[in-house]
Amino acid sequence: MLIKLAALSALGYFGYRYYEKNHKGGHAAFAEGQASGSHTDVRDAGPKAMRDKPEGEWTKTDEEIDQTFPASDPPANY
Repeated sequence: MLIKLAALSALGYFGYRYYEKNHKGGHAAFAEGQASGSHTDVRDAGPKAMRDKPEGEWTKTDEEIDQTFPASDPPANY
């Protein structure tokens, strides 16, 4: 019984190590090369900092709204 438990534990450990080695980490909102990994990270504003580029034209209003996130206040000129 103890040998089975040890074998199962080893299998789980090596499976986890394999997953961590091959898993592309990072946050879905961050562009390639931007820092992420901490719960306090905030992505830079603008389309260059986004992982998924916006489909339409990026307007000044879009930029101002993106700069206010994660604050709840709207832009001053909104």
